[in-house]
Amino acid sequence: MYHYDSFMAELEQKNPAQPEFIQAAKEVVESIIDVVNENPAYLNAKILERITEPDRVITFKVEWEDDNGDVQVNRGYRIQFNNAIGPYKGGLRFHPSVTLGTLKFLGFEQTFKNSLTTLPMGGAKGGSDFNTKGKSDNEIMRFCRSFMTELYRYIGPSTDVPAGDIGVGAREIGYLYGQYKRMMIENTGVLTGKGQNWGGSLIRPEATGFGAMYFAHEMVEAQQDTMKGKTISVSGFGNVAWGAVMKASELGAKVVTISGPDGYIHDPEGIDTQEKWDYMLELRASNNDVVEPYAKRFGAKFVKGRKPWEVPVDMAFPCAIQNELDLQDAELLISNGVSYVVETSNMGCTTEAVQKFQAQKILFAPGKAANAGGVAVSGLEMSQNSMKLRWSKEEVDGRLHEIMQNIHASCITEGTMPDGYVDYVRGANIAGFKKVADTMLQLGY
Repeated sequence: MYHYDSFMAELEQKNPAQPEFIQAAKEVVESIIDVVNENPAYLNAKILERITEPDRVITFKVEWEDDNGDVQVNRGYRIQFNNAIGPYKGGLRFHPSVTLGTLKFLGFEQTFKNSLTTLPMGGAKGGSDFNTKGKSDNEIMRFCRSFMTELYRYIGPSTDVPAGDIGVGAREIGYLYGQYKRMMIENTGVLTGKGQNWGGSLIRPEATGFGAMYFAHEMVEAQQDTMKGKTISVSGFGNVAWGAVMKASELGAKVVTISGPDGYIHDPEGIDTQEKWDYMLELRASNNDVVEPYAKRFGAKFVKGRKPWEVPVDMAFPCAIQNELDLQDAELLISNGVSYVVETSNMGCTTEAVQKFQAQKILFAPGKAANAGGVAVSGLEMSQNSMKLRWSKEEVDGRLHEIMQNIHASCITEGTMPDGYVDYVRGANIAGFKKVADTMLQLGY
C-alpha cells in the first residue's frame, strides 16, 4: 500500500533539483495512487516506482564550430522514459533553459500523452542547452550534425523516433535527418516533423493547435455549449498558437490575443484572416521573438511586458511554455468570467493555478490530453512512412479529429466526479496510466 506523502518524499530525494519533474510526478501520482492501491497486480509489480523512473538517461557532449572558427561545447540529452506501448517517441528541444529535470518532466508526461492517443508509441524527450537565436544557418547545421553524430546510435524507426519541439523546427529536423541518412545510409521514419518532400505528413505544423481546439470543442459540447461566438486568449505566436488561431476561427470562435517575450497583442476584431495568420508565420520566421510588429501592421493594441491573461475572455489557451500561467493569472481569468482553460503547452499552468481553476469549478484540460494532437500526427507520419504512402490533408485531419474525440471520451469516463464536474486532470492521468501499466504487466516487465 502506497502513501502519497512518503512516496513523493522518496521520489524527490532521488531526483534533487528537478522541480519540473517533481511537479509533473505529483500531479500524476495524486491522481492514480488510489487506482494503484486498489489493484494487487500493480502493487506486486511495483508499477508506481517503475513508471516514475526512466528506462535510461543518455547525456553526451556536443562539440561544434561557430562561424569564427571557434569550438563551442554544449550538452545533449535523450531521456527514454517508457517503451511498453511502442518505440520511444518525443521531441527534441534546443533552448538555454534545457536541463535534465525539464526533459525528465517532458518525457514522463509524454508517456501518458502518447498512451492517450491509442497509437503504439512510448514516451521520451531530448534536446540541448544550445540556443538557436542569433545563430547563422551554417552554425545551426554544424551543431545539428554534431548532435546527431552522438544521438544516432540510440534511435531508429522501431526504437526511438524523435521530433521537433521548442527551438527545433523544419530547418533543424532537416539538418538532423540529413546527418542520420549520411551515417546510416538509409531512408527511414526515424524523425517526424520532416519536410513534405521527404516523408513529412500534411498538417503536422498545425496539429497541436488543431488538436487542442478539437478537444476544446468536445469539452464545450459536453456542457451543451457551443464554440460559436466564444472569445479566446492565446499565448505564444509560433506553430502551436498559429494552428490554434486558425482552427478556432473555423469552429466559429474569435481569438483576440497572441503573445511573445516582449508582451501581448490584443486584437478585439479577431485574429481571423489569412493575412493575419500568414503574418504570424512571418513573425516566427524572423527569429526575433517579438510580437509588437503585429500591432503596427494591423492597428491592434500592444501591451509591453505583460501576459494576455488579463484580457476578459470565455476560453484561455496557454500555448507557449511550461508554468506560463500562474495563480495570479488564474485569479484574473476567473474574475473576468473565463469558463474553460485548455493547456496547450506542456504543463502550461502552475499547480496553484490548476488548483484554483478546479476549486472554482472552471473546466480545465491538462496538456497531456489537450495538446496530444501534435504527437498524434507524428504517429500518423510514422504510419505513412512505414506504408510508403502519403495521406491527404483531409484524411490526416479526420484521423486527428477522431483521436482527440477519443481522448476526450477517455477523460470523461475516468474523470467525471459525483457532482457531475469533469476533473480532466484526473481523467487523463488515470486513462493514460492504465494502458501503460496493464501493458507492462502483460509483457512480464
